[in-house]
Amino acid sequence: MLASPLYPACALVLLALLGATPVSADECDRLPPPSVTVKRFEDPVGLDTRYGYKALKVLGAEFARPENQVLGLTRATSRASFEIRTTSYVERSGRWECSSPQITVNYGHRPMTVYVAKEFPVGSCAYEEIYRHELRHVKAYQDHLVSIERDLTDTLTRRFATGQVWRAPKGQTRMMLEKEMNERWLPFIKREIERVESAQRLIDTPEEYARVSGACGGEIKRVVH
Repeated sequence: MLASPLYPACALVLLALLGATPVSADECDRLPPPSVTVKRFEDPVGLDTRYGYKALKVLGAEFARPENQVLGLTRATSRASFEIRTTSYVERSGRWECSSPQITVNYGHRPMTVYVAKEFPVGSCAYEEIYRHELRHVKAYQDHLVSIERDLTDTLTRRFATGQVWRAPKGQTRMMLEKEMNERWLPFIKREIERVESAQRLIDTPEEYARVSGACGGEIKRVVH
């Protein structure tokens, strides 16, 4: 199950190298080529066994089937952030600049937590069955993040790192990049991350719930019914 607000965080540094001569093709050619780097968060998955199955049903109410008890739950908060470091030459009049943005985008789930109802002690048969089921959700989240990394990198590279420096009135490069990342690309990344929801629903089938709840010689059913 998924909780996926996106909290963008951005840091942008503009290093203006004020030249003594007007901006020329030669000066702009000295800048490093623009680049985009996309990285996944690699935080460890948390484990929480403090809540009973009734409390977990409240936590997972948006995704739980009304007729089922929630024995375990995986919650993953989608996040993305970016940092842009830009080296610029500014021409003598102070009106124009050429800039080379170096963009780093981090994305993924922070935090991701697996919950197992406290009625099923760690090490018990019921706990192991529920935990193994939730690890399937964890794997689906992680596999999806890997699967979209190349597309995110290619899409952002085509937009921001074509090999040409950026040219704009002085001070405009920073505002344009920041505005576009916040208004267009962070929402785009959020949508790409959240496409995992269809895969998650395929895990929580009625057949799978029946299998887990009926495991361990009826141990789970005796607790929740």
